[in-house]
Amino acid sequence: MKKKILHIVESFGSGVFSFLVDLVNGTDKEFDIVIAYGVREETLENFIDYFNDRVKFIRVKNFTRSIKPSKDLKALKEIKNIIKEEKPDIVHLHSSKAGILGRLAVNGNKIKMFYNPHGFSFLKQDDSKLKRTIYWLIEKITAIINKKCTIIGCSNGEYEEAKKLNKNSICINNGIDVEKLDKETAEFEEKTIDYNNLKICTVGRIGYQKNPDMFNKIAEAFPNLQFTWIGDGDLKNKLTSPNITITGWKAREEVLKILNEHDIFILPSLWEGLPISLLEAMYLKKICIVSDCIGNRDVIENGRNGFICQNSEYKDIINKLDKKICERILNNSKKDVLEKFNIKILINKYKNVYNS
Repeated sequence: MKKKILHIVESFGSGVFSFLVDLVNGTDKEFDIVIAYGVREETLENFIDYFNDRVKFIRVKNFTRSIKPSKDLKALKEIKNIIKEEKPDIVHLHSSKAGILGRLAVNGNKIKMFYNPHGFSFLKQDDSKLKRTIYWLIEKITAIINKKCTIIGCSNGEYEEAKKLNKNSICINNGIDVEKLDKETAEFEEKTIDYNNLKICTVGRIGYQKNPDMFNKIAEAFPNLQFTWIGDGDLKNKLTSPNITITGWKAREEVLKILNEHDIFILPSLWEGLPISLLEAMYLKKICIVSDCIGNRDVIENGRNGFICQNSEYKDIINKLDKKICERILNNSKKDVLEKFNIKILINKYKNVYNS
């Protein structure tokens, strides 16, 4: 008889969604899988189509992104009811809200538990120091209450933070399904870099984490170049430079098509877990220029497979790009994804921890 895994996820969109699609579709033959999810603005209407037919879905109606005690208590009750009804052997939690409520809901039950922060909330730079301290204390208290829950860092930097909360922590690097990506992009022509007319893009929610202010400053520094933000969000008013195009939320096929049409992928984030969009850009042989934060620096080795930047360095690096530098970096970046950030490696590691 198959073990049943209950995935609980509030942040059901963007990178976490992509991560779950690959993980679930890679493990659903060996495990019965249920996903208890919340809906966000970036949650795709046809999200079910991305998963294999064997997967069961249950919506947690009271899941919210921010802390709302009345809603959170209702969501906690919903999760407890789902656990009681589904009787899972394993509960796998994704992101902070699900991680807190899920551990509280399962506490006292003899169920194997795993928690992926996908970027700890106490690392969020858009919150005050007091708020971040409160988030850290909530994470620490929850980790003490449920010590048996294994925290899984999706990058080495996140793993180091996890160990401070609970010694029962491990690291499994995020990965992407390169075979699926090859099929999705099979009809795409590999773009030749036009050094006289570079096209620059990023992917994700236009929120404080992704640093739209910095993206706008870079665009302003290159008024003759085309910049594209693939996504949408509440801070799109920060993208005022006339050479920036905002696509809005797109289906995955369209996201990949637009990404492939560009030369440079910029990720000026203030914090990350380990961004799936970065791995996909590396595999599609885009020059990746990223900020110096957890997640980004766990993937990019400065000058070898991309570039890590402080505030003023983006402009200098873009100006210095030439064919010799780019060819070396692009070959290294694709090779690194194949050897270190491949979904096959990730899935085998998750199967091992599920069965351990």
